Amino acid sequence: MDRLDIGLLGLVVTLVLIGIRVPIGVAMGLVSFGGIWMMMGQMPAIGIAKAIPYEMIGDWNLSAVPMFLLMGYVASGAGLTQGLFRAARVFLNRIPGGLAIASVASSGLFASASGSSVATAAAFSRIAIPEMLKAGYAPSLASGSVAAAGTLGSLIPPSVLLIIYGLMMDVSISTLFLAAVVPGVLSGLVFAAMIAARCTLNPTLAPRLHERYTAREKLAMVRETWPLPVLIAGVLGGIFTGIFTATEAGAVGAFLAFLIALVRGTLSVAMVRSALIDTAVGTASIFIIVVAAALFARFIALSTLPVWVTGQLSGLDTMWVIILICLLYLVLGCFLESISIILLTVPVLAPLLGQMDVNLIWFGVLAVKLLETGLITPPVGMNVYVIRSSLGPEMPLGTIFRGVSWFILADAFTIALLVAFPALTLWLPGLSG
Repeated sequence: MDRLDIGLLGLVVTLVLIGIRVPIGVAMGLVSFGGIWMMMGQMPAIGIAKAIPYEMIGDWNLSAVPMFLLMGYVASGAGLTQGLFRAARVFLNRIPGGLAIASVASSGLFASASGSSVATAAAFSRIAIPEMLKAGYAPSLASGSVAAAGTLGSLIPPSVLLIIYGLMMDVSISTLFLAAVVPGVLSGLVFAAMIAARCTLNPTLAPRLHERYTAREKLAMVRETWPLPVLIAGVLGGIFTGIFTATEAGAVGAFLAFLIALVRGTLSVAMVRSALIDTAVGTASIFIIVVAAALFARFIALSTLPVWVTGQLSGLDTMWVIILICLLYLVLGCFLESISIILLTVPVLAPLLGQMDVNLIWFGVLAVKLLETGLITPPVGMNVYVIRSSLGPEMPLGTIFRGVSWFILADAFTIALLVAFPALTLWLPGLSG
């Protein structure tokens, strides 16, 4: 076999291994090592396998990953996210579908601190869905809104996916974070508008609430939820003003989380121990995947597969190429999880995007938005299964998937806007630089 055949075979074998639930780091690492051995021999394969881990783990930018994970675990463990749903309910209860919109708003804030879509979906499946069901909301709307709102964690900074994409594409992580702010907020607004429109046209989906709150009660809710907005503003504000980089922002965010927890009196030895252990486990898992992905990228480059793909698509208009890539991501999102997709596709697509002068900041945000949609797209839909496992058999999968179908349509509208108007993504980074 020539190198191209080995590259194609390696890509197929990797997809099959991931499909049968072999850990992605193991699958990519083994296929890459075996493929390089077939192309270049045993000693070059061993040499590359020895050099790449040092190169990747020694990258200073990767230090942002454990710091942002630590920030999220401390924020959650110290109760900095408590009261989000209750506060959103107070201010949004008079709007049609107000509880579902409150779920979207509070999930977005929670996700921006935790950086995890799955953690957001798991948390709010126990907080928000029971409240909506108690208020008479349709089970499909209640479960679908929480599953979809959880996906905002992949896009709203700080995002581990954006960090990994930035490292692989060699683009500024700070710029990626700034670029993701407007699309992240836009996604939440589109979700809210869709919920309000549906509930206005079909009031049986969400009976109107008639709760009234005094100004004192509203002020009490604001006081209860101040830590998380302050934490987010501190991190993103520092990046936007250039006080510190995205890499440094991770450490600043973790420090702020500890400081706020100390001020609120919720900092404890047990919480710190749990947060540190969870951070170590999460960091180790991500670093193994990143190292395997770097080895896979080297294998793909040596196989000449990117050159072949570029040659096949170079005659097409750039917009058609972007549309094809969007369709590819949506299809892959039905079967694979987000990190797998970004690590598998970036090494193949990078040369093509570079040749077509596609803005890599804009494409990175678009790619993560597409991966968001994959988190609620059948048959995998990871967030859907998280909610199903949290709520048990009384919430059938069919009900949840029926609920998220409307949010998939909303995501399609948002994606179309991001493709048609790149300025939505690039406007904020332009202000900073």
